[in-house]
Amino acid sequence: MTGASSATRPPGSPAAGAKTLHLHDVHKHYGGRTVVDIDDLVLGAHGIEGLIGPNGAGKTTLMKLITHVVSPDRGRIEYHSPDGTVLLTQHSPDAIARMGVVKTNQVIQDFESLTIRESLLLSLAGAEQEKFYKVLRDKAFLRRADQEIDEYLDIFTFQDPDGRAGSAGEKKLLDILRCLLLKPRFLLMDEPTAGLPQEETDKVMELMRTKTQETDLSILIIEHDLDLIWGTCEFVHFMAEGEILLQGTPSDVRSNATVAEKYLGASHA
Repeated sequence: MTGASSATRPPGSPAAGAKTLHLHDVHKHYGGRTVVDIDDLVLGAHGIEGLIGPNGAGKTTLMKLITHVVSPDRGRIEYHSPDGTVLLTQHSPDAIARMGVVKTNQVIQDFESLTIRESLLLSLAGAEQEKFYKVLRDKAFLRRADQEIDEYLDIFTFQDPDGRAGSAGEKKLLDILRCLLLKPRFLLMDEPTAGLPQEETDKVMELMRTKTQETDLSILIIEHDLDLIWGTCEFVHFMAEGEILLQGTPSDVRSNATVAEKYLGASHA
């Protein structure tokens, strides 16, 4: 099934400027339990990719290893881009984010003191690697920022865009928009639509498709909504017990009898 990765790149996936992550002999243990056990894995070669598997498979830990929130016990995690190759395990999470490898937060970081607009402005300032207080004095930047923020607020529904995010769904949307305004080159999305109404979920996924078509952004999505995975992703990695057991197109993975019976359920077979 892994041979599907050598097929012609599907429509909508990034061209030669694609960013990829290469994991070599990456292992992570907690106590006597193996959480991640990856021999060789390439992520990001197919535009929007999915990472699926049962709870406890190691999916979120894998993303934390990539962003160096958690350090591997051994192994190499390389970020390949037209600018060169970087060994991510030699850099801090903040430095990795500045390189363009950005992860949404499964547990939302909530800036209670900031309005929605202020929080989005803070991300734009981060994208330009400027101090927040400095950009507040830059009128040209503020005009550009207002225009870019308004484009997103015209798409997504917030009860009060000039107030603070209220519901869990609004905080989830705010987190996604903050990540996009950081101008990522490789976006890791951990259950991005959990708790969102279907209408907002559809908008998020359509925006992700647009981003990969119009830019060279690579996206990896962890999601338990398998219909979303089948309908959005161009390539899927199936993970269980810390290992990548299967890779291929959504139809390849979905039709695998063992996976369908043991992990996905009859409704997805």
